[in-house]
Amino acid sequence: MHRRRRRHGGRAGAGLTTVLVIGASRGIGLEFARQYAAQGARVIATARDDAGLQRLAALGARALRIDVADAASIGGLGGQLGSERLDVALYVAGVMSRGGASDAPSLGDFDRVMRTNVWGAMQAIPQVAPRVEAAAGRFVFISSAMGHIAGASSSYSWVYRASKSALNMTVAAAQPDYPKAVLVAMSPGWVQTDMGGASAPLALPDSVAAMRRSIAGLSPAERGAFLNYDGRRFDGW
Repeated sequence: MHRRRRRHGGRAGAGLTTVLVIGASRGIGLEFARQYAAQGARVIATARDDAGLQRLAALGARALRIDVADAASIGGLGGQLGSERLDVALYVAGVMSRGGASDAPSLGDFDRVMRTNVWGAMQAIPQVAPRVEAAAGRFVFISSAMGHIAGASSSYSWVYRASKSALNMTVAAAQPDYPKAVLVAMSPGWVQTDMGGASAPLALPDSVAAMRRSIAGLSPAERGAFLNYDGRRFDGW
């Protein structure tokens, strides 16, 4: 008698893959929630406002109110998750900085970018990674090719570049503490979102679909790596 194989990434004894998307109010995060829900996954997703929560609820997701830049809010993520085990977790929250290296960043802009892009991820890791480990799953942090310092050709949004480089380093540094999970940073490419603009070469659904394929194929060899949306490594960053 043949044993029925469980789905890749699913939990023993469970029929559904459980996915957490942090930062799913709109854009890439919302598209991840939409695609995983359409695939039949059980989706838990966060938004910081009522409009975002309503969009997630319409997808059938369990919607949590979380603002990654607010200490009290992101600090309560673990409590809202309860005893959930997570096959896939995504940290998608991100904002762009203003100006280039010829402009000294304001303290407010620096704080906004670093809190959202790096500090929020640092707060999420100890609350989420143990739940990912419990399912031997994957924790993916959406970064940017602009965090690939070796490939930088301009100073455009240099605070943003610095934040995403710091995020990549954070992921690599945190990985040894969670050896049963695969933590990676991943660039979505230049995507048609409000940040990427309408002239970007990648349509949002195509980028997210490619990242989902890459996430499904992650192996222990990728632990702590910085990857392109198609799964290729950024070397020398």
